[in-house]
Amino acid sequence: MSLPIAVVGGGSFGQSLARASARVGQRVLLWSRRPRELPEESITCTTELRELADAELVLFAVPSPHVGEVADELGHHLDGSHLLVHVSRGLVGDELHTVSEVLAERTPCRRVGALAGPLVAKNLASDEPSGAIIGSQFPEVVEAVSEALGGPSLRVYSTPDLVGVELASALVGLVALSLGYAMQMGMGPGALAVLATRGLAEATRVGELRGGQPRTFAGLAGAGDLIAAVAGDGRPEIEFGRALAQGLSLAEAAERADAYIEGALLAGQVAAFAARARVEVPLSTGLARLMRGEISVAKLTEALMTRPATRE
Repeated sequence: MSLPIAVVGGGSFGQSLARASARVGQRVLLWSRRPRELPEESITCTTELRELADAELVLFAVPSPHVGEVADELGHHLDGSHLLVHVSRGLVGDELHTVSEVLAERTPCRRVGALAGPLVAKNLASDEPSGAIIGSQFPEVVEAVSEALGGPSLRVYSTPDLVGVELASALVGLVALSLGYAMQMGMGPGALAVLATRGLAEATRVGELRGGQPRTFAGLAGAGDLIAAVAGDGRPEIEFGRALAQGLSLAEAAERADAYIEGALLAGQVAAFAARARVEVPLSTGLARLMRGEISVAKLTEALMTRPATRE
């Protein structure tokens, strides 16, 4: 009998990953702090991290603020034979450490990767056709993820640019949040196009500083992901941005989006990183000020739209 696939995190995305893997014939162990039950017979829910040691591939679906804590616990039950792949859209600290860096540091696993692209929990769970990209320098990680999730409704591509995939995924989530603001403010297609393209350019600048390759930001992890968000794939970051533009608090907006939104914390992290590197990130800086209550949506929009236009 083949080894099961382990999923760490019982939230909406973790459950969707478990269902997607079960749909292509895999046995799945789904870990959550709280007891859960799913109707699929091939998915076994557990609250014991030690049971995940039976798997080879471990999919890590935990928000970035909790990555270190869960990784420390999980690390007691894993060894170098395990493959560890995360789906977080967050980064850790003002130095913008990637989640894969934290996982490699705080667990015995060295063969790590990140899964990104236009992946939305409800679409993944409902078998809607989509694509994803796995970033890893280890071919066995790419192969394991492709076997665990790939099928007629999910094409899985790959790249060795792990850092680029992680930075692109996180920063596109931040751009999507800003697009939610803009949509709620009634901005038209032209303004949204400017915001999306300049946001992606900003993301690429930051990603290069952290060692990512520019072409990764033009691919599925970056531009492809952003196109899906603009096209209306039900991205929770869009709903979160809309809710904030309506005057809801961060907690109320997160409840409306029905998901943990990494961008609420990430804007300040990116702004702090860029300030030390002396790189301009007007979108991230403005969003950080907005979420701290230092500027209104109208003022932020005015500030972004009146910036001098530079050569593209």
